[in-house]
Amino acid sequence: MSAALLTARAWLDEGRKVVLATVVETWGSSPVPVGGHLVIDDKGDFSGSVSGGCVEAEVIARAQDIIASGKPELLEFGVDNETAWGVGLACGGRIRVFAEKLE
Repeated sequence: MSAALLTARAWLDEGRKVVLATVVETWGSSPVPVGGHLVIDDKGDFSGSVSGGCVEAEVIARAQDIIASGKPELLEFGVDNETAWGVGLACGGRIRVFAEKLE
């Protein structure tokens, strides 16, 4: 089990609200392969990575919305996506990240 998943389990045991973000697809250059995890709690603490630092801030921000709504999201970042450039995904690739609240 990855360190991020172990952290998620520990945070859930502490009663924290937790989102698990998982890389589900990649195209072209991508620093984190499919299956990479980032966990985020309701305080904004995080562990793991979905892009080697390129889009983590955006995923962490979106996690707070997912915690509030309970609704999962499929996030996509790439060089042809205006948001991706804003958050720094300039590696030439694209990624899809599925983010869901854990219970």
